[in-house]
Amino acid sequence: MSIIGAGPGGLASAMLLANAGADVTVYERHAQVGGRSGTIEGISAHGRFHFDIGPTFFLYPRILSDIFAECGRSLEDSVELIRLGSHYDLLFENGPRMTATSDIEALQRSVATISAQDAAAIPAFLADNRAKLEAFRPVLQRPFDSWRDLLRPDMLRALPLLRPGRSVDRDLKNFFSDPRVRLGFSFQSKYLGMSPYRCPSLFTILAFMEYEFGIFHPRGGTGAVMRAMADAARQLGVRFRMGEPVRELLIEGRRVTGLRTDRGVQNYDAVVLNADFLASMTNLVPDAKRRKWTNRRIARKQLSCSTFMLYLGIRGTLPDVAHHTIFLSREYEQNFREINEGRIAPQVPSFYMQNACVTDPALAPPGCSTLYVLVPVGHTRAGGLDWSPEERARYRALALQRLMQAGLPDIENRILFEKIMTPADWESELDVHRGAVFNLAHSLTQMLNFRPHNRFEDLDGVYLVGGGTHPGSGLPVIFEGARISARLLAEDIGLRQVRTDMTWSDRPAPAPSVDAMAERNSL
Repeated sequence: MSIIGAGPGGLASAMLLANAGADVTVYERHAQVGGRSGTIEGISAHGRFHFDIGPTFFLYPRILSDIFAECGRSLEDSVELIRLGSHYDLLFENGPRMTATSDIEALQRSVATISAQDAAAIPAFLADNRAKLEAFRPVLQRPFDSWRDLLRPDMLRALPLLRPGRSVDRDLKNFFSDPRVRLGFSFQSKYLGMSPYRCPSLFTILAFMEYEFGIFHPRGGTGAVMRAMADAARQLGVRFRMGEPVRELLIEGRRVTGLRTDRGVQNYDAVVLNADFLASMTNLVPDAKRRKWTNRRIARKQLSCSTFMLYLGIRGTLPDVAHHTIFLSREYEQNFREINEGRIAPQVPSFYMQNACVTDPALAPPGCSTLYVLVPVGHTRAGGLDWSPEERARYRALALQRLMQAGLPDIENRILFEKIMTPADWESELDVHRGAVFNLAHSLTQMLNFRPHNRFEDLDGVYLVGGGTHPGSGLPVIFEGARISARLLAEDIGLRQVRTDMTWSDRPAPAPSVDAMAERNSL
């Protein structure tokens, strides 16, 4: 069988299927594994800088740890996962600072500087979301093949806790009255490319999982995890054909029988599609061969936001800047209106910044640092912003200005390496449909059965993994989706069983490590 794409979902599928007895070949158009979870290597006169392309931390590594264990390996022996003493600093423009941490008493003291009443409500928030996650756990572990799956007992039991008629922000009003505190517990909807004012209330579990299970930095960056997965897959017999893009899926009737690359045609019993779902459908499969996911229907789907990225290798270190920082604009709500409308990029934007060298100094040359700056913007669309060279330069200047306003002066004069990624670059360099880096939006009408199925409904012999299919985006969820798809494929062609019942165990997470910011952030 073949796997198209060596991103996190494709790598997890390769491990599981090879372990189940399959003969697996992975096709990857780039020279490295990882996809959007890979690594940018920046070469400068001072040495090499290493940046995560997309995801910058690991949340809930237990799922991937279980995948390694099922394949007879240890994630913890393959990659060093450093549990951060403090998760991130939240800086409110013209306002207070909040430090997020799994030390709940310290978190309450930090929130109390904004609202003592809201600080007292944190245990109730955690208890509510602990029950919500437990209720939704079975739903995350199985496929949704038809509307009947929405009526299964586990779904009906979960529904009252999911409160589908509420947004994340609306649900948080049950616990937190101060809008700044709600932002501190809801900006995580950005992980799905959505606004907390529109994101379904289910996703309050994202903030909960950070506090319940911690945030981890893989030494060497997220790309180090992808390389460890590829190494494990090779040890299990998986073949990788790097730098070999797939040009076409071969179809007889409604069944996929193989694929074509520039090196010729290869026949396979099954194909696992890990490439960006929307882009690959429009590029690899003729429109007439698709019934549900036609080009016309794809054009009507809600997409996530995109991002404007700065990857900066700088001279000097930033010991007083947290590993992760969220800078929340005074015009946060307007930011998301501008992003959703898509006509302009936010002019007073919020942003996320990673200062990874405060924990992992080997990512930069001695005496230097990496800065990863992410500004949420709209995806590309007709009548939207044209990311011309002039617009790139203008928005770069705006992003550097916002860094200064967040307390980082003189960054521009310290730059030794620089790379910019706009929505247009996400589309052209990584084949992301319309640059929507978080895939299909996670609205209620695009979740569960309404999302592309793990056993693809339009073509036989095709199985989907990645953020564009069920259960959705985010590394833990993508890994869970890979387990679902691998199990379905294994059942269909008579391989050994792929287990999907190991997740969410009480087995301890990797032991905490005190990061370089722990002492500074003690409260």
